Amino acid sequence: MSAPHILVVDDEPDIRSLVKEILEDEGYEVSVAESGETARKARRSRRPDLILLDIWMDDIDGISLLREWSEAGTLPCPVIIMSGHGTVETAVEATRLGAYDFIEKPISLAKLLLTVGRALEADKLQRENVGLRMQEQTVPEPVGRSDVMQRLRDQVLRVAQHDTWVLMRGEPGAGKKTFAHFLHANSPRRRGPFVEVGVGSMSQQTSAIELFGNEEGERLTYGRFEQANGGTLYLDDIADMDLQTQARLLSVLETRSFARVGGNEPVTVDLRIIAATHCDLEQEVAAGKFREDLYFHLNVVPLYVPSLAEHCEDVPALLGYYVDYFADRESLPYRQFSMAAQNRLRNYSWPGNIRELKNLVQRLLILGAGEDVRLEEVEAALSVRAGAAATVPEEGGLMDLPLREAREQFERQYLEQQFQQVGGSVGRLAQRVGMERTHLYRKLRSLGIDIKKGGE
Repeated sequence: MSAPHILVVDDEPDIRSLVKEILEDEGYEVSVAESGETARKARRSRRPDLILLDIWMDDIDGISLLREWSEAGTLPCPVIIMSGHGTVETAVEATRLGAYDFIEKPISLAKLLLTVGRALEADKLQRENVGLRMQEQTVPEPVGRSDVMQRLRDQVLRVAQHDTWVLMRGEPGAGKKTFAHFLHANSPRRRGPFVEVGVGSMSQQTSAIELFGNEEGERLTYGRFEQANGGTLYLDDIADMDLQTQARLLSVLETRSFARVGGNEPVTVDLRIIAATHCDLEQEVAAGKFREDLYFHLNVVPLYVPSLAEHCEDVPALLGYYVDYFADRESLPYRQFSMAAQNRLRNYSWPGNIRELKNLVQRLLILGAGEDVRLEEVEAALSVRAGAAATVPEEGGLMDLPLREAREQFERQYLEQQFQQVGGSVGRLAQRVGMERTHLYRKLRSLGIDIKKGGE
């Protein structure tokens, strides 16, 4: 994994050289810029993890440059202001514009290193907290001691040590994202970011900008590839990616660089890509829906995540895990599944896999009473699910629609029902269905679901 990249912007050569040397001795990667214009170019060529910005420069002062980045919505990282002529008003204005801290010249090297370390750590914690809110639905480590799960876990641990692309296959809800997190957490890139992209929730019109970023005048937007630089990019539902975006992705895999939408300069990235799908990509290739060359690039290391029915002996452990999960996260009452209930669920087919099990546990904790979850409660819950599935018509309904229309109709019904269950809260809905809020808003609008009926 690459070290944090720091951009030093100062018009005094001696200070640039000294700060660069000190920071490189501490293990950082350092770029320098002697003016506002070269600083703009440096930000375009590579996204910095931190900027040290002088106030007084020949072409533009640091506060004006900071204001330019802040007002354009493109403040990419912590900014530390440096000045030998600073005032309280200057420090206040820098803080208002988003600067992390303000240090005076002549620079105390001990204070500089301390401030840089704190700024990077604060930014890392902020990104991790955002990631945790986005990933609350994710099991941090795969649960289960069956032979199937043990073999897969061992395989993932071996793959994690080699910086190769990975293609995960498995049914929806089987735990592909969980294993992607597990792989990242046990790889040399573990200290880098883990960035998720739900390809199925992106539109063809916006996918390129979301993945590769955008340049429009001085306004600069960093896409998911740059956000994941030094870490792992997880592309879920890769089969849903349109052919034009597939071509751009293939170029990134071949050159490890790309151009932002509207930009001309190449941007270099260093990351691992984990792609996931529940489709047979070879069939998608044969049908002309997925590029064959991209498939072979992604399929360097294929991993198959089994359905829950293939390791049903892990059901008791998963039940216990999710009881603890909901008791800790949502303060739901702690209940134990009786042995009869566990045996019934071990012999259930689990068409919705681990995701279905998780939802079942949550429902039983919310609606049930008593310390034990009895067999009768489980049978009632399963019969409700079976009844809901039976309402899907086999003729003249979803099964007779084209795939895209059938999927849209199912998504609309699914999200409307979930929306009602969370009381009309888009935030809680995003947590429940495992989507980022911006993606979810876009999906709800595209499906014609009125979000104004519920509260935030």
